[in-house]
Amino acid sequence: MGYQKKKSVFHLYFRKNPFKSGYSIASGLELVINYINQFQFHNEDIEYLKNLKGNDKKNIFEPEFLEYLKQLKFSCDIDAVEEGTVLFPNEPILRISGPLIQCQLLETPLLNIINFHTLITTKAARIVSVANNIPVLEFGIRRAQGIDGGLSASRAAYIGGCSGTSNTLAGKIFDIPVNGTHSHSWVMAFENELESFYALAKVMPNNVVFLVDTYDTLEGVKKAIEVGNWLKKQDKKLIGIRLDSGDLAYLSIESRKLLDQSGFKDTIIIASNDLNEHIISSLNDQGADITTWGVGTQLVTAFDEPALGAVYKLAAIQNKDGTWKHSIKISEQSIKISTPGILQVRRFYKNNYFFADMIFDTLTEKNEIEPIIIDPDDINRFYKIPKGCESEDLLKPIFKNGIQVYQSPKLIESREKCLKMLKKLHSSIKRLLNPHHYPAGLEKNLFDLKSRLIHKMKDKNNSFS
Repeated sequence: MGYQKKKSVFHLYFRKNPFKSGYSIASGLELVINYINQFQFHNEDIEYLKNLKGNDKKNIFEPEFLEYLKQLKFSCDIDAVEEGTVLFPNEPILRISGPLIQCQLLETPLLNIINFHTLITTKAARIVSVANNIPVLEFGIRRAQGIDGGLSASRAAYIGGCSGTSNTLAGKIFDIPVNGTHSHSWVMAFENELESFYALAKVMPNNVVFLVDTYDTLEGVKKAIEVGNWLKKQDKKLIGIRLDSGDLAYLSIESRKLLDQSGFKDTIIIASNDLNEHIISSLNDQGADITTWGVGTQLVTAFDEPALGAVYKLAAIQNKDGTWKHSIKISEQSIKISTPGILQVRRFYKNNYFFADMIFDTLTEKNEIEPIIIDPDDINRFYKIPKGCESEDLLKPIFKNGIQVYQSPKLIESREKCLKMLKKLHSSIKRLLNPHHYPAGLEKNLFDLKSRLIHKMKDKNNSFS
C-alpha cells in the first residue's frame, strides 16, 4: 500500500500544566537527540521480533517487514523547543516530519523521555521559585523510580533550577554539582553522637556538615558546635548542619541562635524532610531560618502528579501530488481534539515580558495571519496581539533528513535559560495557588480551520454528540 513511505507530521504536546501550575518547562531534548542518533534495529532485535507469535501460534511479522526494519535508516526532520523553555498547553514541544512508519515508531520513546523530563523540570522550577533565592538541592535518589529514573530526575531538576544533587553518579555523568550529608546510621554506628561527629570531622575535615536530629536536635547542634570549635583549631570550618525532622521553622530559628552565639554565623542550615513548594512557602511565611533546602521524594517522583500526560498526534499527511492534507483526531471531550497542520509557536514580548503565545499553521502562513489568538479549550478567551510586539518562533530545527543540525548546549546553559525565562513571566502566572492564565492559543485562521474540520468529520460520521 505504500503507507510507510507517506510523509507525515506529528506533534508531541501536553494538554494541561501539571501541579495546577500556570506554566511548564520543556525538558529532555538532549536525551531525544541521543536516542535518535542511535535509532536502528540490530540483528538481535530482528531475531526477537521474528520469533513473536500471534494467537494462532504463527509469526506476527512477515519476513519482508523485518527486512525493511533491518535496513531502516532514520530520515525524518525534527523541530523542537529548546530545553529550559517556558511552555504552555497545546504548544508542540516536538514536531516530527517524515515517513509515516518512522514517525510512528518514535511515538513511545519520545513520549517516555519528554513526559518525565518536562514533569520533573517543571516541579523543580516551582520549588525553586518559592525558595527566595535560597539554593535548592535535589536529594531524591533513594526514593526515585529506579536507577534510570533517579539519574533522569537529577538532570531534569538541575535544568529546573536546583543548585546540585546528592546523586554522585548524576554528578559524574551530567557534570552537576554534588552535595550531601552523612546518614543517621553514621551517628548510630558510634557509641554516642559526639564521637560520630568527631570521627567525620577527622576523615572529612574540608566538607563537614552534621546531621543533628538523630536523638535530640538542639542537643545535636550543641555537639556540632563543640566539634566546630575543634575544627577551627585545625584551620578548618563547620560548613553546615542539617535538620531532617520536627518543626523545621522553630528548630531552624533556635539552631541559628545557637550557632550565631557561638561564632558560627557563616555555618549554613540545610533543611529536608519531605519538602515541596507548598511546605517551603509555608516555612518561609513562618520565618524559618534556612540557608539551603534539600528536596527529595516529592521532587523526583512528582509526588502530587506523577505523570505529565503528553500526547503524540498525527496532524498532516502528504498526498501523492505533494500537497498536504490536514489530519484531526476528534473526541467528545474538547480537550482531546487534536490540532491539524504543520504547527509552529510564536512568542510575543512586551516590555521584556512574555505577552502571548500564538500556535499557527505553517501551511497557511503565506496567507495573512490574524493577530488574534483563541484558546481552543475556551473560546471566550481570545486576545488581540498589538502592533509592534517583538516575537520569536520557539520550534528550532534539530534534525534535517535524519542528520543532526543542532548543537546541544551545556546543561548549565539550559538551567540558566530556564531561570532567565522565568524572570520574563509575570509573577501572577508563577504563583502556586490559582495562577493567572497566560494568553496562549490558536491563531484565528487555524482555529477556524480546526472548527470546520470538526464539523466536517462529525457530519461524515453522522455524529451529533
